[in-house]
Parts: sequence; structure tokens; C-alpha cells
Amino acid sequence: MSLGYLNLLYIAPALVILVWYLWRHVQRERASFEALRIATEAGMLEPPTLHPEINLTTCIGCGSCVAACPEQDSHTVLGMIGKKARLVGPTNCIGHGACKTVCPVNAITLVFGTATRGIDIPLVKPNFETNMDGLFIAGELGGMGLIRNAVEQGRQAMESIVEYTKSPHRCDIDVLIVGAGPAGFSATLAAKAAGLKNVTVEQEELGGTVAHFPRRKLVMTQPAELPIVGKMKFREVQKEELIEFWQSVEKKTQISIQYNERVDTIEAEGDGYRVTTSKNNYLARSVLLAIGRRGTPRQLGVPGEDLGKVTYRLIDAEQYRGMHILVVGGGDSALEAAASIAEESDTTVTLSYRSGAFSRAKPKNRDRVSGLEASGRIRVLFNSNVTQIDEDSVTIAREDGEERIANDAVVISAGGILPSGFLRTIGINVETKWGTE
Repeated sequence: MSLGYLNLLYIAPALVILVWYLWRHVQRERASFEALRIATEAGMLEPPTLHPEINLTTCIGCGSCVAACPEQDSHTVLGMIGKKARLVGPTNCIGHGACKTVCPVNAITLVFGTATRGIDIPLVKPNFETNMDGLFIAGELGGMGLIRNAVEQGRQAMESIVEYTKSPHRCDIDVLIVGAGPAGFSATLAAKAAGLKNVTVEQEELGGTVAHFPRRKLVMTQPAELPIVGKMKFREVQKEELIEFWQSVEKKTQISIQYNERVDTIEAEGDGYRVTTSKNNYLARSVLLAIGRRGTPRQLGVPGEDLGKVTYRLIDAEQYRGMHILVVGGGDSALEAAASIAEESDTTVTLSYRSGAFSRAKPKNRDRVSGLEASGRIRVLFNSNVTQIDEDSVTIAREDGEERIANDAVVISAGGILPSGFLRTIGINVETKWGTE
């Protein structure tokens, strides 16, 4: 066998691999450019939550962050452009933070808000304590919306509270936990595991924000560690299945959660806090707020909004079968509500949004609504505002004038007013993040 033939034998496969690598690199960059182009043209450049800020000077273009993103789909969140990592789909990012963890040169910082859109966040120390000694915050209220993050924060916050409550005190209980969503539920288990005297109050039902999701909604999670129970291995699970799992854990561990009990005031007293609720009052050495960011539903402030046919969240789309429904809003909740109702038989759905694009919604929800609009199941009204709600109709202002349409029910999914006022009343500092950590 000649030397030239041997060289060809080794060089040929190497050339094939090189060509395949270069081709794949070009294809990925094209996909990244396309995702960024679509986001720019649609005006969808404002991340809704915690997101990566990439230092292009430090970035070495290894692509680890792109591969690590759990929400990655055809480079619609992070991509490679010009051999550098870029956030090509800002509104698709939901704050996993895996990109920062894998970056070998620390070129990624996780931030809230942008230079043009601020987000109110309570000031919280690394141990989850606020500026008020003994007052802690975990979960969605602190800006972390993922179930996995909330569960982990609830557990970690309770570890800090265990240390805080070690010193002798004259309070009735060691910790009062406000909220039984993912963070509060995890914290309650951790408090029991640590042997702390604790009380958990929840103004509604187990699950917090999750309990308000529409029926059969898929809840995206990653494995998380629940105190006492161990690893929660769900990756994609429906709301009902997750709530059922939590209920079984509640029963098995015999933790006690006081439902339908709303916190009215929290005031410093002695070496702890006096917490007054709709049913009781407690003197607690520490308080953990795990109440989420949903807060009070944002109202439209229009005549007729107090009618019984107006609601602020969708639980069961089936109840609207055969009716004329108006959904107001442009986020994921609004799009999911409109699509779920439109998929019921003999239902007419109008989706009204004040802006010109669904800039805060995930691609799968935008695509779902677009498909239903194309088939005539949903009528989408951009740049529109509801001005009047009547018993059998609604009036909507559009760029070319007002329109009155038949209506049996209104679902307002316009977000919530953050409990910033409540936090400030307690004494907790709240700041607006403009693209900062």
C-alpha cells in the first residue's frame, strides 16, 4: 500500500468531518440570524424575567450556553452569531440560568429588566433575608418564576431561617410561612424536617400560581429536591397531576397548612413579628414570604367591569362552550385562555390586546393562536382597548373607531399589580431593576 494512499485514507475522513462541521456551523448561524430577525421585526426584544446578559468581549464562542439552554429549540433563545453567543429570542427566555452555570469564562451575567423596561424586585440578600431582620422572601416574588427554582429557594431560605432562629426568643413560633405555592410548600416541608415550630397560611389553595393555571395546562419543570420526600422527577406534567402529587405529599408528611387565611398586616413586635390574618394572629420569630408576583389582578377600570360575567383567570374552558367570549391581554395567560376557549365547540372568541404584537408570549402560544385565527376560531384585535362592558355586549376602541360586539363573558388576563405597596408597608425595600443583577 503506497504512502499516498495511506495519507488519503486518513485525510478523507478528516475532510468529511471538517466540511460537515462547517456546514452545521453555517446552518446554526442562519437559524440564529433568522430568530433574531423575527424577534426584531415583531418587537419582541424585552425578556419577561431573569435573563442572560452576554459580555461579547469575554465570550470565546464555545457555544456551551446555547447547548445548555433547556428551552432551546432551533436556536430560538440563544444562538451563535459572528462566533459569539447572542440572546436571539429574548421573550422566549424564562430564566433557567443554565447558560451562566456552564460558561467557562464567566461571560454571562443574569439580570432583571432592560435599559428600556424595568422590573420591580424586593431587595433580598444571598441568604434570602430582606433589609428587615427576620423577614425572608423566596420564589416568584423575588423574580424566580420557575417551579424548580421556587422549590429550591424555599428549601434554601428555610436553611437560613434555621440558623436565624437558633438564638433564644420569646415568640410563639419560629417561622410563619406565607403562601403554599412551590416555594412555600417546599419551605413548609423543610421547616418540619428541621423541627421548627411553624405555621403556613395560604389565602386560597395548595399550589399558589400553579393552581390558577387553566385545566390540563402542561407545567414545564426540571428535577427538584423536595425536603423529606426527595427528588421530584417531573419534566413535563399537567397541572392536575402536579397538584395531586403535592396533595399526596401533604397527606403523607402530615404538614399543616391553614387554607383560606389571608395575611392582613405584619408588624415588628419584641424580637419577632406580629402577623395578623383574616382568622388569627401569630407572634413569629421570622416570616417567609412566598406569595408570588401575581398580586391583585390588574383591572381595566371601565364601566361594567363589576358585572358577574367578568373574571380574571381561566380555570375551565368548557364552561364557556357555545358562548361569545372576550379575552383581554397579550401575555401567555391571555393567549392560552383564548386558545383553550376557542377549541371548545360552538364558541366565538375575540382576543383584544392594546399593543401591536404579542411580545410577551412564548412562540408555541403565538403559533397556537395564529393557527386558530387562520381557521376562524379566534378574532385577534391588536391596538385595541375595551371601553365598556354591558350585560350582552362589549365596546372596544380601535384605531378606526369603536366597535360593539355580542358578548356573554369576559376573561381579563392583563397581569397583576405587584404587592410592592404591601412590601413597603412592612418596611421591605423594593427597587426597579433596569438590566441589573
